Amino acid sequence: MSDPILIDRTGDVVVWTLNNPRARNPISEADTISALEDAVAAANQDHSLRAAILTGAGSAFSSGGNVKHMRDRAGMFGGTPARLRQEYRHGIQRIPRALYHCEIPTIAAVNGPAIGAGCDLALLCDLRIAVATAVFAESFVKLGLVPGDGGAWLLPRAIGMARACEMAFTGEPIDAHTALDWGLVSEVVEPGALLDAAHRLAARVCANPPHVLRMTKRLLREGTHQSLESLLELSAAMQAAAHHTEDHREAVSAVLERRPPEFTGG
Repeated sequence: MSDPILIDRTGDVVVWTLNNPRARNPISEADTISALEDAVAAANQDHSLRAAILTGAGSAFSSGGNVKHMRDRAGMFGGTPARLRQEYRHGIQRIPRALYHCEIPTIAAVNGPAIGAGCDLALLCDLRIAVATAVFAESFVKLGLVPGDGGAWLLPRAIGMARACEMAFTGEPIDAHTALDWGLVSEVVEPGALLDAAHRLAARVCANPPHVLRMTKRLLREGTHQSLESLLELSAAMQAAAHHTEDHREAVSAVLERRPPEFTGG
């Protein structure tokens, strides 16, 4: 059996590649769920990492749930409604929980179709770029299902409620250029140029102090549900910590001395 996710590190960037191209990289299998969860946990604990890129092997980013398993009522799709509820809660829903709490910035490099839960997987990343041939579909209704992995929370935040409703109510795919126009992705590149583009974007992110990147991401996450007053309190506490880092002192010195900074994570 091949590894469900390939992990490749270059400097301070890690690339996570979904590794079931024959099945178009579904994410409903237990080993894939656990591997993604473990990859995020390892990144959270490794403070020398500054960014992660998530992509798929082969021609697809992710097909979402395994439709053959749905047909056969196999794996997480078998059993009573009560059992199925638990399979979702303790199965595929571990992925949005893990990625939402990933401390480092994440980039989805969407190399092909991102369908159903695969579309939601891309939305779970902080930044998204896609090849021109990619398509995105919130296609659960086409299978007589609802978004079971957080798509109803993720999609409106990415593209607004009206367009989220269009995608979720029709189940129809949008192409990469429509995704760019709607704000679902920030860049569209030609096939073959995707990972280079993702690494360039990661390098722009990683040029900044790693501890401050993690704190900034946490503030952005908290800002989706906290009041302004609560977020201001948390911001003040994090800012106090940031002022006492070596990287802050290096940044100020670099600005005053008109030179590029060298951040060490101190």
